Amino acid sequence: MSDPTQTVLHRLRELIGPDLEQTNHLIRQHLDSEVELIPTLGTHLIQSGGKRLRPMLTLLSARMFGYQGEAHALLAAVIEFIHTATLLHDDVVDKSNTRRGIATANSVWGNKAPVLVGDFLFSRSFQLLVRHGDLKVLGIIADACAIISEGEVLQLVASNDLKTDEEKYMAVVASKTASLFSAACQIGPVLAGCPDADVKRMADFGTAIGIAYQVVDDTLDYAATVEKLGKTIGDDFQEGKITLPVIHAFAHGAPEERDFWVRTIEKGEITPDSLEQAIAMIRKRGGLDYSMSRARDFARAARDALEPYPHSAEREALLMLADFSVDRSF
Repeated sequence: MSDPTQTVLHRLRELIGPDLEQTNHLIRQHLDSEVELIPTLGTHLIQSGGKRLRPMLTLLSARMFGYQGEAHALLAAVIEFIHTATLLHDDVVDKSNTRRGIATANSVWGNKAPVLVGDFLFSRSFQLLVRHGDLKVLGIIADACAIISEGEVLQLVASNDLKTDEEKYMAVVASKTASLFSAACQIGPVLAGCPDADVKRMADFGTAIGIAYQVVDDTLDYAATVEKLGKTIGDDFQEGKITLPVIHAFAHGAPEERDFWVRTIEKGEITPDSLEQAIAMIRKRGGLDYSMSRARDFARAARDALEPYPHSAEREALLMLADFSVDRSF
């Protein structure tokens, strides 16, 4: 029986197959460098089975608004470069050993090379944006990069701090993850010469789908299997990250449960059975159900943002992505 997650991705790729292939071609072309380690390390992550969700958002939104040119493929490649750069940096910061089921770049090459190649990808992205020459697009992506960096720092500050509440958590998610989703969606109406109202509506769509996607990601860390998720289960717990399932369980836990969270998350006193206990407490206090409910709220908000637009294959695909953001298994 086919995996629904893979089925959705296959349908989306069928719809924008030529555009996505052109994007992948441009990714390979512009990843090239005389410094051999750059394409080697960059390709290691880019070709490791990523979903290409962010580039697909750019390609679909451009076509939905009637754009007939080819620049959307280049800008979708830029979006993927920026995403890849953030992943390279994240894996170093988080000391991650696997991503998408394969060894992370930092576990293969050490910490220095992924950080520097991530810097190259950021730089190459802005080279391509300057060549494209649209200042509005440049501004959207530059703003997103700054917001992503702020989100990374905000998450670092919030780590191991159980005073982090849902509002602060959502601020981290909106900055660190959703800002690039939002930028990816804004590019389409800008390329098509649409009014600012359309750009704003697509920004809202991207933000909502990005938040939903990240909340589900954080929930899967306590609910999925290693085989499905493609990374070690409980990484967030081991790293002391304050995510929505933990926030909810801590807020509604009995005193002894709150003591457990203080001991493990804040003090880092983790034993071999701590993750199993954490998952049990999160389930007991409804942390997984609550988190998924909040993710669905944002998925509905994403769908609502597209309500004014007429039916089209691209609009339906974007709506499918809103549902996919919460229904996926990895």
